Amino acid sequence: MTQRPLRRETADEPAGSTPRPGSSAIGLLAVGAAIISFSLSTPIVKWSGTTGVVLSFWRMWLSSAAWWIVLITMRSSARRRGTLDQAPLLPDRRTWLLIAPAGLLFGVNISLLFTAAGRTSIAHLEFIAALTPLLVVPAGALFFGERPNWSALRFGIISLVGVALVLFFGPSTGTASLRGDLLMVSVIFVWTGYLLFTKRARAAGTSTVTFMACMMPLGLLTSVPITLISASDEVLGMTRRGRLVAFLLAVLTGMVAHGCIAFAQQHLPIGTITVMQTSQPALAVLFAFMILGESVRLLQVVGMILVIVGIAAFTIVSQQGAQRER
Repeated sequence: MTQRPLRRETADEPAGSTPRPGSSAIGLLAVGAAIISFSLSTPIVKWSGTTGVVLSFWRMWLSSAAWWIVLITMRSSARRRGTLDQAPLLPDRRTWLLIAPAGLLFGVNISLLFTAAGRTSIAHLEFIAALTPLLVVPAGALFFGERPNWSALRFGIISLVGVALVLFFGPSTGTASLRGDLLMVSVIFVWTGYLLFTKRARAAGTSTVTFMACMMPLGLLTSVPITLISASDEVLGMTRRGRLVAFLLAVLTGMVAHGCIAFAQQHLPIGTITVMQTSQPALAVLFAFMILGESVRLLQVVGMILVIVGIAAFTIVSQQGAQRER
């Protein structure tokens, strides 16, 4: 269904805006900060020793409050300067409805992701998640008429072989489990849906701050019931370490990572950002080794390299096809 565009907000350009010339260095720094923040998130979820859905519950509440503080602060500052027309909009009913599918899926996604982090190894979790582009690109073609270079799909085979090495040649005494791996497979399907609905909302002109201020509270509509059904007795009984991790997650992923990616989209081509993010799984495995003492075998390292090479090649070739089409 065709969406009527919202007013363009100059204070915060929607995703996909033209990168500003001469600003690639600051864009690269922003993406680097986002990658480090995302990579740290799953190891510290596991380090917390707290049930994943409970962490997601508190992370969502804290992030929701933080984004509304940002939105109100930006509007108050703009009002004092007499530039309120350039500030992020307060969401109206139509905006809430437009963002609702993305928010509901995000709540499910984060609940499943944090649960999976406690039931499988970080290597399994991150390198299964790395296969997301293999779903997103065909879905973009199906729902948005994008025309990627379909020959790029052959590089997905390299990544699948790499993931197989990571999954089946891990240490026998590791923390991986089939149940956790299957949860991660469900996560990438839910995340793909979230990305598609996010693209629809951003294409309609919703700014980053307005989108995040709506998306986080909407995510509570799904994450809260999941938490109450599966771990209601633990919600108020978190340890000091669990509370610390919930706060860190709200800052690292809820604010810094998502905010830096949105900021970088104004300074770098989206293809550059996506290729840089292929380094995230390997960095997460490094942090898991440093924080949790999780180890990997040589064949798994070979698999990790194959995943990164395959996804990077897939992304680059896909982007080239889209650019030629444009």
